[in-house]
This record gives sequence, structure tokens and C-alpha cells, in this order.
Amino acid sequence: MSRERATALLVDFDGVLRRWDPAVAAGVEREYGLTEGVLGEIAMSWGLLQPVLTGQVSHAQWMASVADALTPSVGAERARAAVEQWQRYRGEIDLEVLAFVRQVREAGVRVGLGTNATDQLDADLAALGLTDDFDAVVNSSVVGVNKPAKEYFQAACTALETSPSRVLFVDDEDRSISGARVAGLSAHRWTGPGDLRYLRAALAF
Repeated sequence: MSRERATALLVDFDGVLRRWDPAVAAGVEREYGLTEGVLGEIAMSWGLLQPVLTGQVSHAQWMASVADALTPSVGAERARAAVEQWQRYRGEIDLEVLAFVRQVREAGVRVGLGTNATDQLDADLAALGLTDDFDAVVNSSVVGVNKPAKEYFQAACTALETSPSRVLFVDDEDRSISGARVAGLSAHRWTGPGDLRYLRAALAF
């Protein structure tokens, strides 16, 4: 049996719409005498990451924990300064993907931002000029559960006011794609802007 055609799009933020230049973190690490890759390694360790993605701690508390972990290596003051400098960079928007999102909305398709994020998300969207680009923003730290949990996708579909079978989800992580499909959504594993042609066809746009 063929699937119903999608009438709503749920798009991931980091890795699809927003990109991070690894040279920024590498530069901070060199400047402060830190081991290459250590900022991301500490921040993305599940023990620190999971609580902030589910709203149990704030973004500021998360970053304070990263600084605490660096303190034995460079001292508390330099650790805090390194993390602060690193966090000033808020990523870059893929303008081709953003143009696609805007065109889809103009065509009458509801578009949601579906992201595992912290309470910093609203400020980031404002700083990057994206405040008015989505019909719904589904932030894991607000929902209280993160992708790939079924409950996350249920909340996303509710926010989009669209049944799961009518939502097309786009993400760059296999686990999230699998979770979305378990929840009944169509899902496409993002590999780059070359995928936009397929997405246009899937949305009949």
C-alpha cells in the first residue's frame, strides 16, 4: 500500500539547516592550550548532554559543566574564558536549505523545526534571522524528551497539527530517521543539498 502524500515538513536544525565550522572550536583549543577536539568531546558526552537536551538543566549550566571539566587542565579562569569564546559562535545557516524551507511554506506546506536543542534555541533563531520561518518549533528541551523517542515525534506532529502519516521528516542521523519511522512519519536521511530535488518531489512541490 502506498503512503499518503506528505502535507507537512519537519526539518532538523543542526546538520541540515545549520552548519558548524570545526575550525572555530579548533582555534579556541589552540589558543587556550587545550587538546584538539576536547570541547566537543566533553560537551557531547551523554552524561552532560542528555540532561540539557531534555530541559533538566539550562544551556548555561551545561557550559559551566564543560568549563569545570577543563579546569584541571588550564585552571578555572582560562577554562571559563575558553568556553565563553567558543560559545560566541552560533553556527551558519545553509542558505540553499533555508530558501527551500521558505518556498515550501509559501506553497502552503506547514513546516516545523524538529531539533534536539537547549534553552538557547530561541536566542539562536533570533540571532540567525529565523524567528518567522517555521509554523512550529519542536525543541526537545521544551518537550522533555529527545529524538529518536516516539514521544518526541508525537509531540512534533501535534505541534504541526498533522497526522504522522502526512509528515515528512528530514534529519542527518540514522537513529532519528529510524525513530521517526517507528512513530509513523515518512523520513529522509539528509546527505546534502542534492537531496532537495527528492524532497520537492515528495512534497509535490
